[in-house]
Amino acid sequence: SVREQDVRALILVPTKELGQQVQTMMRQLTSYCSRDVRVADISGKADVSTQRPILMEKPDVVVGTPSRVLAHLNAQNLALHSSLEMLVVDEADLVFSFGFESDLKNLLCHLPKIYQSFLMSATFNEDVQALKELLLHNPVTLKLQGSQLPDSTQLQQYTIKCEEEDKFLLIYTLLKLHLVQGKTLLFVGAVDRSYRLKLFLEQFGIPACVLNSELPVQSRCHIISQFNQGLYDIIIATDEQSLVEPAASSSGKEKKKKSSAKGAKAKDKEYGVSRGVDFQNVANVINFDFPTSVDSYIHRVGRTARADNPGTALSFISHTELSALAEVEEALGGDKAESALKPYEFRMEEIEGFRYRCRDAMRAVTKQAVREARLKEIKQELLNSEKLKTYFEDNPRDLQLLRHDKDLHPAVIKPHMKNIPDYLIPETLRGVVNPLSNKRRKRRIKPAAEGVVKSSFKKHVPGRNPLKSFRYTGARNKKAKGAKS
Repeated sequence: SVREQDVRALILVPTKELGQQVQTMMRQLTSYCSRDVRVADISGKADVSTQRPILMEKPDVVVGTPSRVLAHLNAQNLALHSSLEMLVVDEADLVFSFGFESDLKNLLCHLPKIYQSFLMSATFNEDVQALKELLLHNPVTLKLQGSQLPDSTQLQQYTIKCEEEDKFLLIYTLLKLHLVQGKTLLFVGAVDRSYRLKLFLEQFGIPACVLNSELPVQSRCHIISQFNQGLYDIIIATDEQSLVEPAASSSGKEKKKKSSAKGAKAKDKEYGVSRGVDFQNVANVINFDFPTSVDSYIHRVGRTARADNPGTALSFISHTELSALAEVEEALGGDKAESALKPYEFRMEEIEGFRYRCRDAMRAVTKQAVREARLKEIKQELLNSEKLKTYFEDNPRDLQLLRHDKDLHPAVIKPHMKNIPDYLIPETLRGVVNPLSNKRRKRRIKPAAEGVVKSSFKKHVPGRNPLKSFRYTGARNKKAKGAKS
């Protein structure tokens, strides 16, 4: 019998990025029956009234965050009390930590008496227990046994102890000398810090994308999809949620963080990148700022070494982060000994020659530079905005003025900083960094004519000042021309 079209399944997720990812995966799974199974993601930042027509078509599966679904239920755009058959809560351990507890309790009042529930959680904590008692009745628990992280044959975990300036020096050296290769996720703890690191890397011609809660959700999802397609190799992601999770051991610090967060710009509460989001083929995870909890470390590092692919995790540890490192080492010590964090063998004295460059770059990245970089990004978002496309079509002059506005130079970029002189490269890495440099140099210097220039090249270059050889060659050329005339 043909059933009436209605909403049969509801999937609740803690973040908007995860909502779009679930919708994409559902559409892939139902690609051969897309006419029979329709999926709608309402977790975006669009107005509730804008999404009303989508829900009026009564899609079979609705994906959204608890607050977004509740907003549509209150606006009567969505009705679940008579049709819902299935409720899925993904990343259940994050739902309460993202502040959805009250929303979820209010949402349950709109659900029918009988429906099937599924709860997915990476970790089992008090929040998950409370959620379990709220949603499930006599549940069947399925535990997937396995290590929290892959063993050392697949995942290599390293730590290096360094202070603030050395962190910037190290990340510049690792990326510029190509010691870190492949797709890389750089985790930092604050939005300002992500822009500062991006501007710092720009000084040396190292491109990177910034991913944080202040970016529009469409831009964040676009960055992730472009990264997965291979257009970007480096993403600087802020793991802000780990900074505001309640911790019994640091209640005083927590109050300070909350009070400082009030003075910051409005951020998207439904943002998260260390959990749930599917970053594909990540070769390296670098903790520029070490996470504040064991769970956060596991979920960050879990972005790499997925399936059967190898991966590397490197954490920079300052003296203030030693206690957090000790907690992680203690937690991972219960697994195989191979999965323990190992010290990264790196001689800082070999890269001292780069320090003056890093200091110059760090001085150029001021607070004003970070503010101007954000302004520049807002302009770029205006250009990419779907809502403003029609306006720009009607007012092409405004678009041209916006596009041809003078470029912002948040940090003065010196061209010579992009290149690395051979004398600065450590001897142990000279053959690895640029193996073709010697060949190119020989091709460039190789003379086109025979005779005087060729003999002077052989005679004077080895072991002598090249400028003297150049002058000597010029003098010989003048004498040769005089003799011919």
